[in-house]
Amino acid sequence: MPKMKTKRAAAKRFTATGSGKLKRNKAFKSHILTKKTTKRKRNLRQSAITDASNVKSLKKILPYM
Repeated sequence: MPKMKTKRAAAKRFTATGSGKLKRNKAFKSHILTKKTTKRKRNLRQSAITDASNVKSLKKILPYM
């Protein structure tokens, strides 16, 4: 059986934590920042753990993570 290929776009966006959970960056931080509050932009800087409902499909996309 051939090796499974990793979807490179997903590999650039997600990293695995030590416990195996998937870490991601938050969206809505690239442009149109003037109308967003400072507090909102500051909270968008922190990374987040991927929701459990998406993990199954992400494990398929990232077989070696």
